[in-house]
Amino acid sequence: MSTVPVNKQLMVQAIRRQAKGICSYELVDPDGHALEPFEAGAHIDMHLPGGIVRSYSLAGDPKDQTHWLIGVLREPASRGGSLALHDKVRVGDVIEVSPARNAFSMSSNATHSILLAGGIGITPLKSMAHELVATGASFELHYCARGPGNVAFANELKALVPPERLHFHFDDGEPSKGLDIAALLNDPSPGTHLYYCGPSGFMNACAEASSLWANDTVHFEHFKAPESQPSDLPEGSFEVHLVKSGEVIHVGPDQTIVRAIELTGRRVPTSCLSGLCGACKVTYLDGEVDHRDYILNDDEKTHCLTVCVSRAKGKTLSLDL
Repeated sequence: MSTVPVNKQLMVQAIRRQAKGICSYELVDPDGHALEPFEAGAHIDMHLPGGIVRSYSLAGDPKDQTHWLIGVLREPASRGGSLALHDKVRVGDVIEVSPARNAFSMSSNATHSILLAGGIGITPLKSMAHELVATGASFELHYCARGPGNVAFANELKALVPPERLHFHFDDGEPSKGLDIAALLNDPSPGTHLYYCGPSGFMNACAEASSLWANDTVHFEHFKAPESQPSDLPEGSFEVHLVKSGEVIHVGPDQTIVRAIELTGRRVPTSCLSGLCGACKVTYLDGEVDHRDYILNDDEKTHCLTVCVSRAKGKTLSLDL
């Protein structure tokens, strides 16, 4: 029988300024117990002051069980997660944290890996660099930022990654002055895998530059949901059948599935509410799904959906809830 992952209470052991607007947070077990090792690229959900739940990538060494490390950019225009961390969380605070889970896994088949980070997108890629160094794998890390003052974990990266593999690219706010991503990714070698993460413009540039790569060699993670694309699917209402409880829930044209469920008094675990983290992934048993997430692979989409953004293409969906 499968067990439900249990959240834990972790203490903020250290907060360090890493770059302009970026702080790192070191999380430990208050009683000194070892933490679970995690997979490179994994993230956690943090329950922050004000009832906010947000996902953050783990940036430390996956094999280091003494602490977990995240890096957070303070964004005044955010939905509150980064502000809660920067303005309210202090050393010694104890925070509820989910188990680590991974929607940005590394391939075991790569003969060479290109890690391509934009700004705070370095966090999951730093954990990958730890893994690649530990296994002696071939890789290169490119870090794109506005300037040296915007580079997070600079000293750690310089100590970790051999200098011939570590490349910083600064554009002073003008992408045309920075790394030529199209040229870097123009001619993929057999066995090379690409991993990229960063802000939306950077993500678009990487996606366009790697459009001719084989799909299974390109891996990425969004920190923010891309701008919605127009859909030719109807936006009407539909019904969701909760198979375990036997209840039928009406989902309005302007409602999400998770909101409709919550209005009945039930609670579904959520975090990003944008189809980015997988916290609200559930199994569906019947119906055709309009998947609007950014994490499920083709196999998962045959039986799973994210209730924060997915909708029904038809009139009904049956969920294993």
